[in-house]
Amino acid sequence: METTALSVGKSVLSGALSYATSALAEEVALQLGVRRDQVFITNELEMMQAFLESAHDEGDGNRVVKVWVKQVRDVAYDVEDTLQEFAVRLEKQSWWRIRRNLLGRCHVAKQMKELRANVEDVSQRNMRYNLIKGSGSKAAMAAEQSSITSAALFGINEARHMARQEKSKLDIFQLVNQKENGLRVIAVWGTIADLGQISIVRGVYENPDTKGKFPCRAWVRLMHPFNPKDFIQSMVEQFHMGVGAKALLGEEKTAQELAEKFDECVSGRRYLIVINDLNTIEVWDRVISCFPNNNLGSRIIVSTAQVEVASLCAGQESIVSYLKQSFGDENIYAFHEKVSQDGTDLTKTESSSNRAITSSDTNQMVPTGEISEDQSKGADGKNTLKKSFTRIRTMATALEESHLVGRQKEKVEIMKLISDQPTQEFQVITVWGMGGLGKTTLVKDIYQNQELSAMFEKRACVTVMRPFNLEGLLRSLIMQLDRESSEKKDTVGLLSNKTTLLLMPLAELMKELARFCERKRCLIIVDDVSSNAEWNMMIPIFHGMEYTSRIIVTTREESIAKLCSGRQENIYMLKDLEHSDACDLFTKKVFKKTIDLNMQYPELVEQAELIVRKCSRLPLAIVTIGGFLSNQPKTCLEWRKLNDHLSAELELNPELGTIRTVLMRSYDGLPYHLKSCFLYMPIFPEDYKVGRGRLARRWSAEGYSREVHSRPAEEIADNYFMELISRSMILPSQQSIHNIKGIDSCQVHDLIREIGVSKSMEENLVFTLEEGCISNSQVMVRHLSISSNWKGNKSEFESIVDMSRLRSITCFGEWKSFFISHRMRFVRVLDLEDTTCLLDHQLKNIGKLLHLRYLSLRGCGDISHLSDSLGDLRQLETLDIRGTNIMVLPKTIIKLRKLNYLRAGIIPENESVSWEEYADDFPQVMKNRPCTSFVWMMMCCVGCCALETIYGNGVSHRDLCEHFCYLILPLIAMGLDQHGVLVPRGMRKLKALRTLGVVNIGRRGKIILQDIKELTHLCKLGVTGVNKENGQELCSAIVGMSHLASLSIRSEGEPGLCGCLEGKFSFPVTLQSLKLYGNLVRLPEWVQGLKNLVKLKLRSTMLSEDNEAMQVLGNLPNLGSLHLLRGSICEDKVFCFRQGAFQSLVFLELSGYISVKFEQEAIPTLEMLKLFCMEVNGNSLSGLPTIASLKEVVLEGYYNYSELAYLRAELAENPNRPVLKRV
Repeated sequence: METTALSVGKSVLSGALSYATSALAEEVALQLGVRRDQVFITNELEMMQAFLESAHDEGDGNRVVKVWVKQVRDVAYDVEDTLQEFAVRLEKQSWWRIRRNLLGRCHVAKQMKELRANVEDVSQRNMRYNLIKGSGSKAAMAAEQSSITSAALFGINEARHMARQEKSKLDIFQLVNQKENGLRVIAVWGTIADLGQISIVRGVYENPDTKGKFPCRAWVRLMHPFNPKDFIQSMVEQFHMGVGAKALLGEEKTAQELAEKFDECVSGRRYLIVINDLNTIEVWDRVISCFPNNNLGSRIIVSTAQVEVASLCAGQESIVSYLKQSFGDENIYAFHEKVSQDGTDLTKTESSSNRAITSSDTNQMVPTGEISEDQSKGADGKNTLKKSFTRIRTMATALEESHLVGRQKEKVEIMKLISDQPTQEFQVITVWGMGGLGKTTLVKDIYQNQELSAMFEKRACVTVMRPFNLEGLLRSLIMQLDRESSEKKDTVGLLSNKTTLLLMPLAELMKELARFCERKRCLIIVDDVSSNAEWNMMIPIFHGMEYTSRIIVTTREESIAKLCSGRQENIYMLKDLEHSDACDLFTKKVFKKTIDLNMQYPELVEQAELIVRKCSRLPLAIVTIGGFLSNQPKTCLEWRKLNDHLSAELELNPELGTIRTVLMRSYDGLPYHLKSCFLYMPIFPEDYKVGRGRLARRWSAEGYSREVHSRPAEEIADNYFMELISRSMILPSQQSIHNIKGIDSCQVHDLIREIGVSKSMEENLVFTLEEGCISNSQVMVRHLSISSNWKGNKSEFESIVDMSRLRSITCFGEWKSFFISHRMRFVRVLDLEDTTCLLDHQLKNIGKLLHLRYLSLRGCGDISHLSDSLGDLRQLETLDIRGTNIMVLPKTIIKLRKLNYLRAGIIPENESVSWEEYADDFPQVMKNRPCTSFVWMMMCCVGCCALETIYGNGVSHRDLCEHFCYLILPLIAMGLDQHGVLVPRGMRKLKALRTLGVVNIGRRGKIILQDIKELTHLCKLGVTGVNKENGQELCSAIVGMSHLASLSIRSEGEPGLCGCLEGKFSFPVTLQSLKLYGNLVRLPEWVQGLKNLVKLKLRSTMLSEDNEAMQVLGNLPNLGSLHLLRGSICEDKVFCFRQGAFQSLVFLELSGYISVKFEQEAIPTLEMLKLFCMEVNGNSLSGLPTIASLKEVVLEGYYNYSELAYLRAELAENPNRPVLKRV
């Protein structure tokens, strides 16, 4: 794994190299006469980058290398900052000022020489101290050993060691042809890629001897997501290739027919199956259930890129061997049961009650002393196969030994809850606590208790998998309950055909489970419930259980525990171990038995105490670290080294330190570009929701993503966002099916955030200025986050923060003028979203931040004007002024040629309500502009007279006058339309613009539209002030925007959009989102041509031709989200959803006085219906029981008792039983 320093160094060096080799940097170097220095620096950086690629192994434990890597990082920062400083200064130079120009060139030459010397010194330092050798063997070994913990846990180290001594090398052909009649699984895993794995496995698969021994053979690559029917069909087709597959599969087979054909093939013949690209244990559990053990020597070969998956597939008793073959630098291992060189089975039986056997077709664990192994001869001479209990082996298997240490009290108390007298209904007992406490181990140890198991007729133990899969959970439950039945009756299970179970749909699975539990007392464990939604989906499957049954749930959250159990007495909070128990567990894990450390290893006592303290007495951390030390020398030096390595991860927060250590595996697995993105997250406060677009644009501005093959940097950054989501490093905080992107924002889990905070502090990346923040010396950081609770003054600020190297400033509270200084030369990001007390004059000198790429004033309501110095920000890429009172953009904005994102206008609290609806409440006399102007002037006069009383101490008379001149006057001139801004002529020069909105085209509309028409790379456009004079011009401009994906058209008041958008226009096929706000009467003709439209919002459109509109919208093939907001349809019209229309609609929002009717089988895909302040009765909303796919009805606003009763009655008749929610 890469260290954080190495990852950050790679990221920064990549950015510096990218800029140093750019055409712009070369041009600047030529003009300034420093081309030779620039070339030298670039070459040195490339060499450093090559060294960093070889530093993987050395950098992980060599402190000297870490220091050098940090020096490389710092010099890379300096190179990029200096070259960009030259570039921006060059753009501002006054070339007619010869003397100043010459002085500037001399200064540049001097800086360049110093920079070159610094780069050269850092580069030579590596050679001088021979830090990184760059050998191929080291690189290969680094790739091979993905992590010390994994290697120790799965036996990779031992296999490698034995292979080097020529003691344990196997050929996979031996494993396949071993003399064993039972079904065997061989899992193949490689350290670099799967190319070598496939070559080795293919060689055995195509071997003539293999073909002769296995009449049934199939090679299957798993598709993602896993499709059981396709999986079975692929194998059936391969089984029958030699007997005429065309005759067999001439017509489409049902799932049942496929299952019968498959069972016919594998039940009586020896088979060899190769499964390629298996990536999760959940899929393996489903796959292995298909294959019977026919005692004919069948084999399954699994190829996977995940070492843990390989280990789980082969079973807990499996060993790992280094294969004879390898491909290139790849080392390939096989997980299998122990075999000798001649192929005979050498697996030995053991009777120890402390050892557990696992296999792959079930999901629980028992001691081996309680079951019989292999096969035994019956009286009639026939073999009788006895079932064994198994479970999925996850990280919890590291805690096997801990269930006997320090948990006897908890075990007794929970068993008492389970065995209490029966009640009127089944009971749910929840064990909750933070991760790593051993909840899973404890409840599964209770599950295996012989006394308790005798009390229940059926038992099952399942782990909730991610993502949640109700069908998979049901299958696991049914299989275990069926096995329990067969064991107690000494018969074959009721579900002898496991393939049928695999293909069974959800409804049938629920019926099957109900049949198994009918009139039976059951004990069921549901492990790791992580959300209320998961439990709400699970609880219906248990409703048919007997009142004497018990369900045990484990979870990390108290709120989930309360939801599951309902009764406080059934909720059990698990705490950490007592200190003495923690020490006993540690010594038992390290030395394989409990010993007196003071007597036998007194020199280790101090280090052992330190390890236990750092583990916070959490079993998972103790067992994991103890297991690692058990394979290391038992010396004080070795343990001290471990303590030093773990201190950064564990000591910052003793309560959370252990969990952070476990989660570090996820962090360490991130590639370097994602680590840089993740280490950016500590800028935002705990539990803060960060917008997806905001993050992507900031990452782009910081240089974390760059344009690749014409793909914009922001798009690349958005992909990084989704990758971090998929790796669970950031969590989606808002996800909606009616949003095109799906995920709007994210949060960082508190425990994972601790990793980011410690690592970013370690690398001097992020510094948070907050209450109680004291520093004896200035902190040199790259990103400054100003907390809302910091109340310091200017002197404190300057004594704490070194502003010379800052690249970003983010303020979350009250703004103070000294937060911006002339010393902040390299600031790229200035994010002041929702900052208070920020006034116009405080941004007067914003143009001096020449490196600024991202500027957000979103939500700063006191800002009404941007100064002309904005035009000096030639590097600016993002300008977000939504939620401010800026009505007019400065003329200098046309100088910002790199600007690709510009958003302005108010942010409406509720888009369902239009501005004119508020204006309708004004008296008629106040609706004319002279009266409005007079009222505003009177308010300004009152404000000037009582300035401090009304506005506070921070506002001057100048601020009030500017507010009137830049806000009130334009507002009146624009007819009270705050939704957009006036833009200057010449916007066509901003060729890089991809997002533009909201632009008011009510004034000089045709001229502005001529400029907009030239912006052919626009992906998102919003306009307001549309009228009959500019409507046709707007449509013509839109036609030529071949990349447009989102369009918003607004016109407040009368006549609105009526007659403005008519005509036969061919809008871009790329358009996915459309918003039309304003009086339309009828839909424009071009709407029916939007075949790729996914989202449509209508407000105040007053559509009167309801049948025509329904037909047009209903025929849009990809429309998934429809919002009919207030005034979208005339109140005397009924919007009828008919059968056959809206075939893709998933989300529907209704608002205001609107009447809607759903006919039978209308909207077959609708899942969510949202009602906002809508009158609900039989006349306004009917037909809800006919929407078969409806899952959820969300209410926003006030609804009386009769309306709620009507909705509940309607939904009760819906066979899908939709959930009614209020927000």
